[in-house]
Amino acid sequence: MTVIDFHVHLTEMETLTPNIFELLSGAYPARKDFEAFCIEYSNPHHYLRLMDQSEVDYAVVVAGSKTMPTSTAMNELVEDFCRVSPRLIPFCTLNPYRHPKIGQKLEDLCLNHGFKGLKLYPPYNHFYPNDQLLYPLYAVAERLGLPVHFHTGSSIFANNRIKYGNPIYFDDVAVDFPDMKIIMAHGGRGPWYDEAMSMVRLHKNVYIDIAGLPPVKILEIFPDMERFAHKFIFGTDWPTPVFNLVNRKAAVIDVKKNIKTIKNLNISQAAIAKILGENAQRLLGLL
Repeated sequence: MTVIDFHVHLTEMETLTPNIFELLSGAYPARKDFEAFCIEYSNPHHYLRLMDQSEVDYAVVVAGSKTMPTSTAMNELVEDFCRVSPRLIPFCTLNPYRHPKIGQKLEDLCLNHGFKGLKLYPPYNHFYPNDQLLYPLYAVAERLGLPVHFHTGSSIFANNRIKYGNPIYFDDVAVDFPDMKIIMAHGGRGPWYDEAMSMVRLHKNVYIDIAGLPPVKILEIFPDMERFAHKFIFGTDWPTPVFNLVNRKAAVIDVKKNIKTIKNLNISQAAIAKILGENAQRLLGLL
């Protein structure tokens, strides 16, 4: 059974704002332990070993504009990190307010720098996914067959504006770009699980990435998961810890444990295989 973690971030220290560093380091006994973790896994060879230990075959490494003032530097870091192995699949990021020729920029990043998809952050860059400003970008993504990965739902990080994370806006995007591969990270986490499922039911090109959601509760969150197993994608949001929003405590994410939990869900093995890897393989053109 192929396993693809469709939602992985870098650990380079320069990618972390003070707010994010403070939150992430709370999952470790001391700040120095988190710093050591960041340094160790900024080496892609060390991360590949961790993938082996966690029984992950491929990882989609997403550039995160929520963590750096410019996406250009973040894209370069992801490009360098993923260059060492085809098991590391790079996704670039773009901010529509910083890139006036956004469609041309995406084409350059994918054709000349090896990026296999795009990650967008509406709640952090403060745009609605159906804003016409993004349509030139979507046209390029659709033409090139690139998956477009969106942050949806809630977040605990600074500068987040949750109103931009409602999955309902993908209704326009999916209608106007019916062949663009749309992945909703976190599945509308928090207030909009039903909206995310509505998009999955209505549109053949819309998917849910379950990163950041507790695997033990995933069937409570999405009771129709088995029926729509062809529309769900496994992801972890590594190295972002698991947060308890009540007491603001963090716990280090255990990728291997998450995979085991998914494998033991009370759904068919065929559905589990789709969620853990087969759907991602199709989206990424690995099949």
